[in-house]
Amino acid sequence: MSRHTGQFLEMLGAAPKKPAEISSEAQQIMAFKYRNNARFIKENLQAQAATPDPGHKWRNWRWATLAAVNLFFVLSFWLDIQLLEGALTASRFAGFHLIDLNSALQVMLAHKHIVMNLVIGTITVFLLWAVLGGRSFCSWVCPYHLLSELAEKIHLALARRGYVTDHTFHRGTRTVFWALFALLAFATGYTVFETLSPTGILSRALIYGPGLALGWVFLLLVFEVLWSRRAWCRYICPIGLTYGVVGAISPLRVSFRLEQCLHEGDCRKVCLVPHVLDVTIKGRAAETDTALGPDCTRCGLCVDICKSKALRYDFKGIS
Repeated sequence: MSRHTGQFLEMLGAAPKKPAEISSEAQQIMAFKYRNNARFIKENLQAQAATPDPGHKWRNWRWATLAAVNLFFVLSFWLDIQLLEGALTASRFAGFHLIDLNSALQVMLAHKHIVMNLVIGTITVFLLWAVLGGRSFCSWVCPYHLLSELAEKIHLALARRGYVTDHTFHRGTRTVFWALFALLAFATGYTVFETLSPTGILSRALIYGPGLALGWVFLLLVFEVLWSRRAWCRYICPIGLTYGVVGAISPLRVSFRLEQCLHEGDCRKVCLVPHVLDVTIKGRAAETDTALGPDCTRCGLCVDICKSKALRYDFKGIS
């Protein structure tokens, strides 16, 4: 099984597996690190001390971008600029139709035929996220992602005090929900997921004003705080799976450099989809430089927290 096939199956819910083959370069690095572990760590710590701490650089940039994109929708409507019309699920920018890929799929399944206007808008969005990395939409644009990220901080604070426990589900649950929502759209002729999607609910509420649907978003956040950390994004939302497939061909990715890793595991603790960082576990890297899988949201939390700079953004063919 190729590495790309394995990463795709992991996105669907399969457990990460140890590599069948490890390159000679990676074996040499691991042999040196394990044989001279104390020296290796000491040298890296000295290098870290001489390097300025970036803090939350990428998180801050991401939050600012997310706020700016959603504010652009709001101002375009309230100021009647008409440069950007609609919401995140479907919009038009300077005359170009932009249709959320998952929403377009749901609508065409509900109508049971290909809608040409949706196809045109879908191509535009597909090309954009094929370059930037599909799941970048989740962390850099989706307003629910930001609220869920803040709710996660409350959950973790309560967990440290023993008030709550994180209840996990099988990651394949998201694939089941993806198929379920698709079948419901086809069988009922109604886009059931669009009614429940906190992404669409929040986007429309920001632009056109709040409604009763915000109560559903509030209940989701309460569930994530008290019961299951980041449950919607991890185990239910089909948008992430749809965009993950698109992001599989993206040249923009987060890459792992084996030589610089101290295997501290801090990156996996902050990651929404820690299975993509399985490569950072000792003995799991098949190459000296490995791009994370398509389920990676490119949120930058692992890049910010990695003290030895083993994780970085890069652009295939340029970086």
